[in-house]
Amino acid sequence: MSRNLLMSVAVATLAPALLQPASAQDADLAKQLSNPIATLISVPFQFNYDTGFGPDDGSRVLMNFQPVVPISIGDDWNMISRTILPVTWQEDIAGETGTQFGLGDTVQSLFFSPKQPGPGGLIWGAGPVFLLPTATDDLLGGAQWGAGPTGVALRQSGPWTYGILANQIWSFAGDASRNDVNSTFLQPFISYTTPDAWTFALNTESTYDWTGDTWSVPINAMVSKLVTVNKQPISFTAGLRYWAESPENGPEGFGARFAITFLFPKK
Repeated sequence: MSRNLLMSVAVATLAPALLQPASAQDADLAKQLSNPIATLISVPFQFNYDTGFGPDDGSRVLMNFQPVVPISIGDDWNMISRTILPVTWQEDIAGETGTQFGLGDTVQSLFFSPKQPGPGGLIWGAGPVFLLPTATDDLLGGAQWGAGPTGVALRQSGPWTYGILANQIWSFAGDASRNDVNSTFLQPFISYTTPDAWTFALNTESTYDWTGDTWSVPINAMVSKLVTVNKQPISFTAGLRYWAESPENGPEGFGARFAITFLFPKK
């Protein structure tokens, strides 16, 4: 089956769902999805495309599998598990290094969060984050075990959601011939959700490498639409990113993002 035919079938299948009126539940779920520690099981598949790597303008397609699973702990607390498992295809990212395809290193975060918002509607969570050396190729990961603290704080007011997620990871074991990990991740975010379940979002996913004294600062602008297909809530996301700062031989210019997220609300 040709690529054009596949695209035509996909459009014909999804267009009725994207165009049908959104329910109040769809709008509520879309707003919950803007909260990184919502008590909502979500399973995103996030695809990212970037270019400009190395002296030969290498490229990378990164698919992040990012399940979020909340677990109730007593009457007052939740533990939210957030996993990021990258699957990468890349070509000539460090000169003429050829093509690599496989798993990258996994980042596992656990947030302990009160079930009820705090003063002023503050929603927050904090806990540990772990770096697991799951990469299947030397050019897809750092071969280091790491750990550190992570936290998130946000508010949701009317259609707006705004806040910040952050973590700090230090390596404590791994391949002695590879660089140690000492990195800070900062993700300020803001989004606006409409009554018909469209969400417009802006964030950065900035990382500071203390070992190399370098910043990676992609700025992401995204639009999402939540629909229900055969009783299954699904969010579709598309957007662009601009690399405001990156290490030498890192990505440059503009990139793209597409994501599909399956939601499993409590019944």
